[in-house]
Amino acid sequence: MASDELAKKLQSRLAATQDTEPRPEPEHSPVRPKPQEADGACGDSSSELSAILTRRQDINEGNAAPRLTRVFNPYTEFKEFSRKQIKDMEMMFKRYDTGRDGFIDLMELKLMMEKLGAPQTHLGLKNMIKEVDEDFDGKLSFREFLLIFRRAAAGELQEESGLMALARLSEINVSTEGVMGAKDFFEAKMQALSLGSKFEAEIREEKEERKRQEVEKKERQAAFKQLQSTFCS
Repeated sequence: MASDELAKKLQSRLAATQDTEPRPEPEHSPVRPKPQEADGACGDSSSELSAILTRRQDINEGNAAPRLTRVFNPYTEFKEFSRKQIKDMEMMFKRYDTGRDGFIDLMELKLMMEKLGAPQTHLGLKNMIKEVDEDFDGKLSFREFLLIFRRAAAGELQEESGLMALARLSEINVSTEGVMGAKDFFEAKMQALSLGSKFEAEIREEKEERKRQEVEKKERQAAFKQLQSTFCS
């Protein structure tokens, strides 16, 4: 009997011990903390969003024009320049488009003017962009860059303006078209066309003169043969 009671006590104690032991919790995959984004990224996102919203508001209020989706062809739109001149302007534009985004922003324009030897103030640079910034995005597209040279050619830029300095100091040779910021650009263009017509007229006269000489030569030969046959007969 004593052994049975001892066995029961041991069993009950063992059961109580098992109940009080902590049960192992099911394994879970460790939760990885989310990487914290850099403060600068948040700032850039918020500023970019703010710029988009501001531009959309300007378009709605009529202060900015929506960007056109049509294909831009500089050779058909800027016919006053030769293909070589447009290619030279494109090379210059790409050289200073260091961000390779198809635009020259304020800092890139600052670097350009410094390289050309005509540094501008911050306000001066903003005014330069504003003069040809048709879509009010605060930077220069290639089309707007070409507008600088068109306006310089037409004499529409002030002599002391930053855009005029850019047009004059660029290595693009537009003097053959009579540009160089002169007001008589289109008059020079008409004069060039007139000279071309005169040149063509001179070529036609030379051809007609050669034809007359050939006819006279044949007439002389025929007359000589006739005279020769008269003496021989």
